[in-house]
Amino acid sequence: MSPLRVALLLLIPGAALGAQSVAVDTSPRDAWKRDVAHYGKWVAAAGAVGFTALAIQQHRHSNDAWNVLLGICHQNNQNCTVGPDGRYRYYQSEYYYQLAVYYDHRARWRLIAGQVSLLASIGLFVADLRGRSSTPANIPVHPLALSLTPTSDGAALSLRLNF
Repeated sequence: MSPLRVALLLLIPGAALGAQSVAVDTSPRDAWKRDVAHYGKWVAAAGAVGFTALAIQQHRHSNDAWNVLLGICHQNNQNCTVGPDGRYRYYQSEYYYQLAVYYDHRARWRLIAGQVSLLASIGLFVADLRGRSSTPANIPVHPLALSLTPTSDGAALSLRLNF
């Protein structure tokens, strides 16, 4: 065998292995972007859940104030008369109306914040999926090997653990 053939045979497996390697970009900027997408999606999802829970609480407070206002109105119809300026004439009726409106506005803004957080979470989930490699992870050696070998009087079972 000529030395040229030997050299080619030795270089071909190296070239094939070099083609299988995956180039990984390890620049700090790209790593930072991956980390923001990977961990930020969970922070944004937790924010969506938290803001929605706060909106539910504020909505309950608004309903409670509105129910008190309805109770005042059912108790005495004169307590719910409205003046020329659009306000209730009875001060407690106006107070509970303003309280219901106040909590209703707070609930609305918390729902909007929850929806924005949910959209951000969805965007970060998609960004995290885009940053992944399509190649499988490098799994070295399976630590457990089980083999069954036929023998003259039956079979031999062997178990090997790699550390």
